[in-house]
Amino acid sequence: MDKNKQAVKQMKEGNMEEAAKLLNEAIEENPNDAVAFANFGNLLLAVQDSDRALTFFNKAIELDSEQGAAYYGKGNVLFNLEDYLGAIDAYQETLNKGIKEADVYYMLGLSFYNQGDLVRALPSLHTAVELNDTDVDAQFQYGLTLAQLERIDEAISVFQHVISIDEQHADSYFNLGVAYSYKDNIDEATAMFKKALQIQPDHVLSANGLKQLENLRNQGE
Repeated sequence: MDKNKQAVKQMKEGNMEEAAKLLNEAIEENPNDAVAFANFGNLLLAVQDSDRALTFFNKAIELDSEQGAAYYGKGNVLFNLEDYLGAIDAYQETLNKGIKEADVYYMLGLSFYNQGDLVRALPSLHTAVELNDTDVDAQFQYGLTLAQLERIDEAISVFQHVISIDEQHADSYFNLGVAYSYKDNIDEATAMFKKALQIQPDHVLSANGLKQLENLRNQGE
């Protein structure tokens, strides 16, 4: 097993110091090893050393412009730094280099979402959930984007799917409550807010939603 593979194994097992030692050796033995630089970037990202991680990812790309993993790592650094436009560019390059995985589409969609571009976020998130139907985070984000684009029935279906995967997902129950409120289905909305509070008693948004529905009922009496 070469030192890159050994280092990745050590990282997965949480042995960061041993992984760093192996990657240092790999780079010393071959200063043009783009994979070693990308792996070192991932290690630095894992220990939240964003500035150095970005330097290593950029070096990997400089050495091998086809290094898709380095673009993905760079995207993750920029996303964490809230440079969403930079992250979008990096994730798109990742896809261009042939890494068309669910996580890449999810992060690209999330970057568009955080940039406020819901229309462009939606197709990436849709692809992410198609590629990985059981990814709760991606499914939830997809549902949230649909809801904010007022595609309510589709959003309800997605949030219900999230709950089928994770029946303790309080935020999905809350968003179902909002969606049913939007459709004037007050009884179902009330049930969803109550379910969210049953799971998470300090879910403030659900408590507020429930209070607003109670006020609506009182006004109607």
